[in-house]
Amino acid sequence: MSSKTMQILFTVGIISVTTMTETGFAQKKKRAPNPEFAKVIDDPALPRVLLIGDSISIGYTVDVRKLLEGKANVHRIPTNGGPTTRGLQSIDAWLGDSKWDVIHFNWGLHDLKYISKKGGLVAPEKGKQQVPLAEYEKNLTKLVERLEQTKAKLIWRNTTPVPEGAAGRMPGDSVKYNAVAAKIMEQHNIPIDDQFSFVKPQMDKLMRPANVHFTTAGSLALAKQAVAAIEKALPKK
Repeated sequence: MSSKTMQILFTVGIISVTTMTETGFAQKKKRAPNPEFAKVIDDPALPRVLLIGDSISIGYTVDVRKLLEGKANVHRIPTNGGPTTRGLQSIDAWLGDSKWDVIHFNWGLHDLKYISKKGGLVAPEKGKQQVPLAEYEKNLTKLVERLEQTKAKLIWRNTTPVPEGAAGRMPGDSVKYNAVAAKIMEQHNIPIDDQFSFVKPQMDKLMRPANVHFTTAGSLALAKQAVAAIEKALPKK
């Protein structure tokens, strides 16, 4: 057998190709990284933007990059930002030693969700909120204070609405968490990208049914809102 032999496998009418090594073991090709988490090669002439957030921000990351092409280097944290507790654990690693010009950030949907004792998503009546409001306020305050140390222009993106029927969450809780966050942002003079108010009157148009996530068109709409806020904060040429 040569060093590499292509073995064609026919399974249920589907052809799959496996590369065989000299030892006879198949080598699987590495998957390409999700485009949201792809490495960004900076243009040193452009300002640097960091997106921090959960899967909602993951959904609009690529669109924000495209819309700011030629205007900014757009990075994001390499994972789902989760609740504020994860933020506190990871914020130093996420920020690194890099200089950031603008940081667009959010925590909320994972804080307000209901979980079981084992940490799984459950109906509200069967669990407790992952991060109750009082703890959320303390955590978010600490995160804002840490972000301020970067000297970047900060933009808070408030939490989008929870629709009826969304698993593990209660409609209306976003309002409560946003109110707490708004107070913190006012104290720290941080502008708010009010995506809650943008989405609320058009939830049926932008969001998936009974789901906190957005359609492709919905994510693009959020990206445009984020870009409008970011462009205002970019350093003037």
